[in-house]
Amino acid sequence: MTVETTECTIMSQRKADYIDETEIDTTLDETPDEETIEQTVAALEANGFEVVVVETAADALETLQTTIPAGASVMNGHSTTLEEIGFIEYLSEGDHDWESLPDEIWSIDDDQKRQAARREAQTAEYFLGSVNAISATGELVAADRSGSRIGAYPFAAENVVIVSGVNKIVPTLSDAFDRLESVAYPLENERANEAYGIDSAIAKQLVFRQEFEDGRTTVVLVRGELGY
Repeated sequence: MTVETTECTIMSQRKADYIDETEIDTTLDETPDEETIEQTVAALEANGFEVVVVETAADALETLQTTIPAGASVMNGHSTTLEEIGFIEYLSEGDHDWESLPDEIWSIDDDQKRQAARREAQTAEYFLGSVNAISATGELVAADRSGSRIGAYPFAAENVVIVSGVNKIVPTLSDAFDRLESVAYPLENERANEAYGIDSAIAKQLVFRQEFEDGRTTVVLVRGELGY
């Protein structure tokens, strides 16, 4: 995913829109071998995360469609990955019986009331997003500028679903911090400048080491390169 930058409506952007113009550390944005994927899955599960491994972006979307029950309130943090698998469009326009909190929030004209609604949406029954790095030792690392993406992850949301391409897997937690700085941030900064005319910032950072509530946090790993 990206490092969220502002409190206004998010435009549609994908990694492909910025990768050619942005200098990143490509050694931290590669598809790992099968042994590394298996090691990462085992480490995440040992840390209390549910893990689903899927082959394609379409499979990831189908997993979300079948995981979230009818009638659930659904919110998402800004996520290039969720855009790339088609979830953002599906949540807003698809045939489902969920309560789409983003649509409700962005229909509010008053800035103060909209901000209050965004805070309240952190407690959604299902909060979806991504992370900037996953260590093979089982930690998730994410950051943004405002905190509106990562605020739901530790506690606020009833259920959290993290979707990530396997390209975000790196060997250690130290490598995960490096990936945040040298892959995710440059790409998000490029996006922020194009979308809003401002720099991004790694202002608020989360290391999600363990989940102690059984079944609360699910990581959907896609065997492909998605997001940043």
